[in-house]
Amino acid sequence: MLIEELKREVEKRLPSIRAAHVFRVAETATALASLYSVDQEKVEIAALCHDIAKAMERDKLRSIIEDNGIDRRYLSYPHELWHAPAGTVIAKKEFGIADEDILNAIMYHTTGRRGMSDLEKLIYIADLIEPGRDFPGVEDLRLIAQLSLDDAMKASISHSLQYLIAQQATIYPDSLECYNEHVQKQE
Repeated sequence: MLIEELKREVEKRLPSIRAAHVFRVAETATALASLYSVDQEKVEIAALCHDIAKAMERDKLRSIIEDNGIDRRYLSYPHELWHAPAGTVIAKKEFGIADEDILNAIMYHTTGRRGMSDLEKLIYIADLIEPGRDFPGVEDLRLIAQLSLDDAMKASISHSLQYLIAQQATIYPDSLECYNEHVQKQE
């Protein structure tokens, strides 16, 4: 029942192009979930919620962050990151989602973090490699995702950081910690 409600909310709250992306992420994430034995329902819920706040105005996102005890460091970084913590608040308050793993998957789908669960990794990776994405290297990321969840996470966070560096964008500290953790696992 919750999944059907979330699908309706995605269609109601997001432009059709963004809603289509969310549905592709859900499809990609659930396919990966079966490959890596992660709870399908939790994965689908997290995927459907991951961009639920993406179409909100910047002032509303700022208010949600300020009013809900979210780390204010987000406000010092590009507003494109803000929808993740705001989406976590919406998932909890409006949809009654209390599962911390689901909430963390929503919260960290843009930045990653040290100590991610398999569910968190699946959402991060699926958001990057869903079939609508088309950028140099995406096919390699898709192949790696079929072979090893940790290798796919390392490749995905590496790709994201390289992109941000090429754009001379600031990088949220959780992303650097995520990258460092995955590189250290290989040492």
